[in-house]
Amino acid sequence: MPGRSVKSPRQGGLAASESGGTGTASPTPVQLRWLRRGLEQAGGKLPLFDEGGREMSPRTIRACVKAGWAEPWFSNPIKPDWLVCRLTEAGRAVAEAPGSGPATER
Repeated sequence: MPGRSVKSPRQGGLAASESGGTGTASPTPVQLRWLRRGLEQAGGKLPLFDEGGREMSPRTIRACVKAGWAEPWFSNPIKPDWLVCRLTEAGRAVAEAPGSGPATER
């Protein structure tokens, strides 16, 4: 349409798997690894840091929340900008889904 531009992921737009909100899209490999790490935690708590010790991208976290795979859990009074989340039932289903690779995939 004239006058409308579509942003690419490099320009800050969302990938197809991040633009949902219905929980029906497929997660990216990074999102899937993050969601799977919540399967092993009490209450489905999702990690704040990746396997290498780096802070998880807020974009990854927000995309998973928007897709319905994660939900905010509580506010961290020490670091209020951190998004502390846990798996939703939809997120658990996506993380456990067969055909999306082994749970230990890194």
